[in-house]
Amino acid sequence: MSRIVVIGGGAAGMMAAASAGMAGHKVALYEKNEKLGKKVYITGKGRCNVTNACDMDELFNGIVTNRKFLFSSFYGFTNEDMMDFLERHGCRLKTERGNRVFPVSDKSSDVIAAMTRALKEAGAEVHLRTEVEGLLIEDGRCTGVRIRGKEGGQSRTVSADHVIVATGGLSYPATGSTGDGYSWARECGHKVTDLLPALVPFNIKEEDGKALQGLSLKNIQITIRNGQKVLYQDFGEMLFTHFGVSGPVILSASSFVGKELRKHTLLLSIDLKPALTLEQLDERILRDFAAEQNKQFKNSLSRLLPSKLIPVAVQRSGINPDKPVNQITREERLRLAGLLKDFTLTMTGLRDFKEAIITQGGVSVKEINPSTMESKKVKGLSFAGEVLDLDAVTGGFNLQIAWSTGWAAGAGV
Repeated sequence: MSRIVVIGGGAAGMMAAASAGMAGHKVALYEKNEKLGKKVYITGKGRCNVTNACDMDELFNGIVTNRKFLFSSFYGFTNEDMMDFLERHGCRLKTERGNRVFPVSDKSSDVIAAMTRALKEAGAEVHLRTEVEGLLIEDGRCTGVRIRGKEGGQSRTVSADHVIVATGGLSYPATGSTGDGYSWARECGHKVTDLLPALVPFNIKEEDGKALQGLSLKNIQITIRNGQKVLYQDFGEMLFTHFGVSGPVILSASSFVGKELRKHTLLLSIDLKPALTLEQLDERILRDFAAEQNKQFKNSLSRLLPSKLIPVAVQRSGINPDKPVNQITREERLRLAGLLKDFTLTMTGLRDFKEAIITQGGVSVKEINPSTMESKKVKGLSFAGEVLDLDAVTGGFNLQIAWSTGWAAGAGV
């Protein structure tokens, strides 16, 4: 029986401790917060999208960074395994649109309760309000950790045969994500790739965007460009905020264009009517104008656009707002249609880690064994979850990374 220390009581840490305990090891999990799963608790707006019930090909397609590295861990502990694991430990699940899996209760606390039961069943000791100050490294091997209780007191060392670092990233710092794992990895000689907020909203330059605050758009298509080069395209929902844009398609886009946005501004083009060609949209506008022929232009768009968007579209179209619609020329009408097919905003940057769902970047996976998550540089040391350079789109994929790499780390000690 080996003595295993797991640092961090988030998704990956809880799973690593449960997995190692089930394998017959003596496990101690250290968490600096007053409870386990603090970040899990707030995911999915408190509902916790635990995984995605898609097939394996789709699961891999949801991964943004270092997809191939996850081959062993994803097949070693699949999304179906995770669903079985939670159900077996008393958390009933349901599958919603987009194969997103949630607790039947819609309460993330039920997921944490199931994981807590699993830890107890596995015989893992859980030490809350206990901060790990550093790793003990001797002759290229990790031999334990240095800890201190949050209530104060002396630092002390805890020896271990194996240490698993599952400290999370930099997102949601209020949950205790301070990036300690990155510092320890660097001290051990590991490369840590550039760290960026991901699954995060964007800031925009245009002042008229502020007038749209609170407006939610459904069934739109976005295209993000650097000059003429298309960097990203997606279909779905988005939201205007006081600083810029957010919502599902925007958050997913941030994971693909964030690095580029660090270097220069990018153009966001919104197709407000993706189901219609330019010609079909012009015919639609013509029909609407015929039905509203005695109205002024500014009062004629209620069938076509949400009310909040109308003043901005009118102003951007360059058409006199007071002009009767029966006097609007074909050229003006086509200009309006073109605007609705290509409503453009300038993205100036990402919001910060406080608003990011995950961190992009982390401990380089080139220096990690993909089957066991053990460091190739230091014996007896493994990494799991968000601390690694792995990330995915929204929909339960990032939590599956945590569960699978946590399981692999615990089973691989």
